[in-house]
Amino acid sequence: MRSTILIITFLLAAPSTFAADPRAHTFSIVARDPATGELGVAVQSHWFSVGSVVPWAESGVGAVATQSIAEPSYGPLGLALMRAGRTAPEALKALTSTDAQIDLRQVAMIDAKGNVAAHTGRKAIAAAGDQVGVNYSVQANLMRNATIWPAMAAAFEKTKGDLADRLVAALEAGQRAGGDIRGRQSAALIIVRGTPSGKPWTDRMFDLRVEDAAEPIVELKRLVRLQRAYNYMNRGDELAGEKKWTEAMEQYRLGAGLAPEIEELPYWVAVTLFTAGREDEALPIFKDVFRRNRDWVEVTRRLPASGFLPDDPAKLQKILNQAEMKP
Repeated sequence: MRSTILIITFLLAAPSTFAADPRAHTFSIVARDPATGELGVAVQSHWFSVGSVVPWAESGVGAVATQSIAEPSYGPLGLALMRAGRTAPEALKALTSTDAQIDLRQVAMIDAKGNVAAHTGRKAIAAAGDQVGVNYSVQANLMRNATIWPAMAAAFEKTKGDLADRLVAALEAGQRAGGDIRGRQSAALIIVRGTPSGKPWTDRMFDLRVEDAAEPIVELKRLVRLQRAYNYMNRGDELAGEKKWTEAMEQYRLGAGLAPEIEELPYWVAVTLFTAGREDEALPIFKDVFRRNRDWVEVTRRLPASGFLPDDPAKLQKILNQAEMKP
């Protein structure tokens, strides 16, 4: 822990270069789900690729939003301080107390225990402000009016559903209230698991960016839906690997139902079922996928050589025959 603090102290001593700091004027929310411990950040801005600057989160540690004339190092340094045992308020104070540009910053942090802190510099471009609530903070600057962050807070508090639903609802409320006075361009959402697995790459449940779009929140909602679908499919694969077929099929059903426009999802379900010897269940799925997109016929021909389907010409032909069958 001591070495971590020494490194952070050294980095904080380095002068901030105003010209290099991104102008990530925006509105955002950092939050924790008390039921699951999940931590997340959601943001929208009239700034290209806001997701590469503002949101930071680490499972079992905390989440950070750094914006306005943003200091991106607040993300990794804030997480490092919280990982070393500081609360979110303590981490924020440690960072802001040495920042020569603090009057231009806007930052919010939440730790794994739900402690929250926020800072809005007195020179952040109006309308600017923040509101801290139980397990969340909303913050905004360069807004059309001063109702944006209270609207976000109200939406987060009253919205039912999981953390992703509530974070997106907060963004939608901020946009309805007037949003960024410059308009819209990009959005992002990060959610990490409450309990770290030791494999950080599996702890990010959502890591989504809309870099440039006419309606970033609309696109972000579409991506959230797709991510949910793929999360179900991945869980189905895990259960299928354990031969828990009833549970696996339920996960597959939920995933395919969320993204019916993507034929690849049921295709790999069919491959999994066929390989497991559940051919009668797999063949109708292959038939439907081939009807929607015949390119999957060629994909199927290539799979036995890679071990994804049995290297058995008769079995392969049984699948390919589905492409010629009438609906």
